[in-house]
Amino acid sequence: MGFRFRPLTQADAEAIAAWHYPEPYAFYDWTADQDDLAELLDPEARGEAYAAVDGSDGDLIGFFSSKAKEPGTIEVGLGLRPEHTGRGLGLAFVEAGLEEARSRLAPQEFSLAVATFNRRAITVYERAGFREVRRYIHHTNGGNWEFVEMRRPE
Repeated sequence: MGFRFRPLTQADAEAIAAWHYPEPYAFYDWTADQDDLAELLDPEARGEAYAAVDGSDGDLIGFFSSKAKEPGTIEVGLGLRPEHTGRGLGLAFVEAGLEEARSRLAPQEFSLAVATFNRRAITVYERAGFREVRRYIHHTNGGNWEFVEMRRPE
């Protein structure tokens, strides 16, 4: 499947905010964390960090965010529309997003954070060259959750 990255519009943000994932991935529903939802829905807060991703048919199938974390490091975040998860698209989607971020931002390193229960995503990130650098507890979605920070060189 081909992916096309473009600036995220307000209509895209509202569509993404309405996505609902099956358990245990409902943790990633935007309504689960009001701070994240507020950033997504506010054009000023999200700035140019978010890209909409269309599939080869032109439909919105995901988003990819790229934010400067520290000098030389870009923190990425991403999501596929629920009906596209678990279908083998993850690695190609991650690699396409990294390439898009690389072309715009020229980082030395990429980082991301993922909940430790999400083995499916962790496996994809490992296949994309990310390696665990630390585990930590983060308060989000109404509770304390264990996350893993992963990094990979550019």
